[in-house]
Amino acid sequence: MANEIKLLLAEDEAALGQIIKESLETRNFDVILCDNGEKAFEKYKSETPEILVLDVMMPKKDGFTLAKDIRAIDDTIPIIFLTAKSQTADVVEGFSIGGNDYLKKPFSIEELIVRIHNLVSRTKEQKTAQVLEIGDYTFDFPKQQLQFKSADAIHLTHREAHLLFHLIKNKNQVLDRSLILNKLWGTDDFFSARSMDVFITKLRKKLKADENIQIINVRGFGYKLTD
Repeated sequence: MANEIKLLLAEDEAALGQIIKESLETRNFDVILCDNGEKAFEKYKSETPEILVLDVMMPKKDGFTLAKDIRAIDDTIPIIFLTAKSQTADVVEGFSIGGNDYLKKPFSIEELIVRIHNLVSRTKEQKTAQVLEIGDYTFDFPKQQLQFKSADAIHLTHREAHLLFHLIKNKNQVLDRSLILNKLWGTDDFFSARSMDVFITKLRKKLKADENIQIINVRGFGYKLTD
């Protein structure tokens, strides 16, 4: 069908992988299933999927390593991690290396589908978005690049770019913490909130060349970008 979403699923638990594949295929997805990271990397290069769903713990090449390899050549494809891990450090690491979302096992297929559609639509939004100005910076959202005057462009991760996009669009207004967590992370739980704090810190560092730009933490509400 013309509006199918082509998805690469990497999951080494055979029964779980097949259940996810069959469930998604009944909901208008074209699913490529691989049982280890090495196979998934080869299929990624040959099949051009629109989104990746990667188990973290896999043989031959784990999900984090696979994501790093893919991010080295592709900055925009959405990545969702499936993980049995729940430690904050593991979740933050997943986002830091370029993941866009994560689901802790066990999870519902319905929740996975919602997150897939959300990420795919955001990626399409990014490709049609405009170049924005903030202080002495130029922010090219489609290219995920931030440039200060005539200096070299700074590359942003997928999540950094989307977070900055929403901060700029709501400049001088408080960006509701729960709203942006649900939109970009799919949940406003503790792990996601900690992850967003990390990304806010990274954006502050990348915007520090213009001393007038501030990302203010409005306690109990969210963040406000001013220039």
